[in-house]
Amino acid sequence: MTNSKLLFSLLLAGSVGTVSAQSLKDARAAIEAENYGKAKTILQQLVTKQPKNGDNYFYLGQVYLVNDRADSAAAIFNQGLTADPKATINNVGLGYVDLLKKDKAGAESKFALATAKLGKKDYEPLLEIGRAYIETPEPDYAKALEYLTQAKAKNTKDIAIPLALGDAYRGLREGSLAYTSYGDAMDIDQNSVKAKVGQAIIVRGAQAYDEAVTQLEAIAAETPAYAPTYRELAETYYQWSRMPGTTDEKYLELNKKGVAQYKKYLEAAGDNTLEAKIRYADFLVYSRQYDELKTVSEELAKNPSVDPKIYRYLGYIAFQKTKDYSKALEYLNQMFSKMEKDRVIPLDYMYLGMAQIAANSPKPAAPAAGADSTATVAAPILTPENTANIQKGIADIKKAIDGDKELLGEVAELAFAKYQEQELQTAASLFELVGQYKDNPTYLYDANYYAGEAYFQIGSKEEAASKNDEGAIVDQAQKDKAIATLNKAIGFLTVIETTDNKEAQDKYLINALYYKAFSALTADNLESPKGDFVPMFQKLIDTINQRGTQEKNKSYLVDAYTYIGLYHYMKQDMPKAKQNLQKVLEIDPTNEGAKAYLDAIK
Repeated sequence: MTNSKLLFSLLLAGSVGTVSAQSLKDARAAIEAENYGKAKTILQQLVTKQPKNGDNYFYLGQVYLVNDRADSAAAIFNQGLTADPKATINNVGLGYVDLLKKDKAGAESKFALATAKLGKKDYEPLLEIGRAYIETPEPDYAKALEYLTQAKAKNTKDIAIPLALGDAYRGLREGSLAYTSYGDAMDIDQNSVKAKVGQAIIVRGAQAYDEAVTQLEAIAAETPAYAPTYRELAETYYQWSRMPGTTDEKYLELNKKGVAQYKKYLEAAGDNTLEAKIRYADFLVYSRQYDELKTVSEELAKNPSVDPKIYRYLGYIAFQKTKDYSKALEYLNQMFSKMEKDRVIPLDYMYLGMAQIAANSPKPAAPAAGADSTATVAAPILTPENTANIQKGIADIKKAIDGDKELLGEVAELAFAKYQEQELQTAASLFELVGQYKDNPTYLYDANYYAGEAYFQIGSKEEAASKNDEGAIVDQAQKDKAIATLNKAIGFLTVIETTDNKEAQDKYLINALYYKAFSALTADNLESPKGDFVPMFQKLIDTINQRGTQEKNKSYLVDAYTYIGLYHYMKQDMPKAKQNLQKVLEIDPTNEGAKAYLDAIK
């Protein structure tokens, strides 16, 4: 989940600086309890009262980072360096900001400045660099271990070091070493709730979510005032809901439990600030709890100047709840215009793309009055502007998937919806996009099959438009366009034909062979056919016979034998024509077309 580490990061109390003022300790205690609103108030007062103390700026910057305000945090860290050049730990903060912006070289440069003149007992910058590598959205746990190991060599009494080492080992999936590190933390303080929570999260990392919940609930019961436990419970339910194969009902149940735990977290943390509500809204976004998000976003909308994220929430709600796609597009464009690029998440591009597609997709025409309920509904007509905007939307969705592969499922659902609404070009483009991600077999074969079928339908309509009422080609450019589209269909359907994935072949192979052969047939010049469709129809026949599904696929067999027979008839190979047309009558004795051609052969 993009930025979850940033949103949920816990900055433990480390021994930074030598300030002995109680208020700084209070600020650090508030950070540990994740009451960031209280910590921010204390630290702002400290900066005013002690403007020459650089450590105050460092902690204040951390609070801004938790609230996803990297630019504001950078400004605070720079102020700290100006006010107190010796407080080089602010370079660690600036390096973390560089990591958030994916500027690794810049980060390493800042970290080098922070550690250039460390004394024998100076370990705090090493600790904070280690945590920065852990907390960044693209963690480097090996780098974190390098710095944390150096910090541990200088200080074995600061509990923050083994806790951070536990987090690093957990990130590397070294469960045993992580468990030992959290145990080392409890050797320093046997009552460390953070260490106990860390050990429970190791279990979560092994996808034993029920056991992780049990352990975390036991910790919460033992120490109900420790807020982060409830946040980790919320995160556990969220991750559990994202497991492959989770039913919609189970997904809803788990995320409702997650929301309940997050509410407990806010209550225990005692943070009632707007920033805390925004972090809550972020959790609702990730857990797709749009009913609750609607309630929260309506409250936040009273303060639209607080954070551009508000337009994210309003845009998502307009899309999901009110189905006002133009309004969703308006809100999301406002967000993109106001928000720093590094704060944009993949889901924003996803919704921007979906809103662009939905706002530019006219609905299919309703059946004519008195028409049969099964009558085919005309496909919606797209203007060139609609088409261009839909392609923009698809490009935005690709950005979203590239940022978070888990969004592939939602793109596949959107593609199916467009297919069912007979918005074939949009559906085909979306299926084609999903099919590009070949390392995800969950959607790969569905996407290739439906892309092929959709392009077959599009190409067939294009081919029909190239002919007059007598069936003669009157628009060669249109015919060429149809051939190109039909060849795309053949390409996608060939993926199904050639895969060794049994499930995909069982589900789609026969249909794929049928539409592939028909695509080749439609693309051919039937006045003088090349006959590329003949071996394709023959493979369809062979596959149906091999699988013993003749009864189920009678209509496919009739079509296949008919078109193979007609090809040979046109090529004056009457024995082969007769052989195939007689097969048609064996399956369908009343087939008048086959009878007519057999009579002509006689």
